[in-house]
Amino acid sequence: MELKLARSELNGKPKPITLEEIEELVRKEGNKIFYFDRENSHKDLMALVEYFEERGYSVYFREVRYGLDENDYIYEVHILT
Repeated sequence: MELKLARSELNGKPKPITLEEIEELVRKEGNKIFYFDRENSHKDLMALVEYFEERGYSVYFREVRYGLDENDYIYEVHILT
């Protein structure tokens, strides 16, 4: 599964990342926070949460609003070892 990390610039493009790359980062660095772009489907992000919970990680997921427009949000995922 490929997800898109949050944009670092308003007009930038989101950087793709695979589930395997996320898992490798968590294994190497321990507790990790990821920010995902709004272009990701909610269903894919719930699959990400489920994937890590099945492997014994604690996962916290939330939607972060940073503006008044309904499209001004990103997803935040904390993965704890």
